[in-house]
Amino acid sequence: MANQNVHLVRMVNMMVLDFHRRRGFTVVIIVLLCCCCTRRCISFTPPHRGECRFFLDTADTDEWNSLLPLGIFHGVTTNPTLLERADEPCTVENLHRLADEALMRTNEFMCQTWGSNPKEMYDNGMAISRRDRERIVIKVPVTARGAEAATMLVESGVRVCLTACYASKQALVAASIGVEYIAPYLGRMNDNGKDGFDECARMQSIVDGLGSETRILVASLRDADTLADLAAEGLDTYTFSPAVARELFDEPLTDDAAAQFEEAAAKGGTNSFA
Repeated sequence: MANQNVHLVRMVNMMVLDFHRRRGFTVVIIVLLCCCCTRRCISFTPPHRGECRFFLDTADTDEWNSLLPLGIFHGVTTNPTLLERADEPCTVENLHRLADEALMRTNEFMCQTWGSNPKEMYDNGMAISRRDRERIVIKVPVTARGAEAATMLVESGVRVCLTACYASKQALVAASIGVEYIAPYLGRMNDNGKDGFDECARMQSIVDGLGSETRILVASLRDADTLADLAAEGLDTYTFSPAVARELFDEPLTDDAAAQFEEAAAKGGTNSFA
């Protein structure tokens, strides 16, 4: 009887071990399939740092190559005008290609939908975002037609940024729909006789007062000093051109100090690793 019990225990142990081996093999197969079938299983993008979000506002991939390695950008923003300037077709297929390239080095890619009616805008937005629902944000103009399309996109699980915003009251629309971003054009508001800075600050107060999670993505920024002024008012999300990005590092006193450090290091006999 004892021998039978021992034999039974051994059989049970072998069955358990076999189960774990099979389960481990299954997990390995699943992981390999995921890695082969989707780009999102292995992410090469940097983790988001802090609350401040900078976006590089261009569709010029040469500028991406030059500026994204700086490590300050959370993502890239584009629109049909920027695509035209960069000689990039405004098609779903090409936006997928650009998204693939941008998302290898950043966390988010924003591009704008289009269409003559809300349904077309919705369909194009869905087609673009299917490439990566988690990291592609669809921009939609904050018009009545755009609001209808944005509502359908949000209800379908698509991330949305209402764009071409020129008045603080439009922040109410964004908060009501529940979009992730709204993009006021600060510089263009100034060009049209408005106080763009005040409008953006007011939008931030509106979403904060409503308890909304919508981010104010300040666009149409003409200089880096305005970024600092906005940050002092509590705004933390911006998209700006390559020229403004370079201006962030344009400080002669810092350049002089860095040159002095290098000179002192050279005099001290510092060896490079090359």
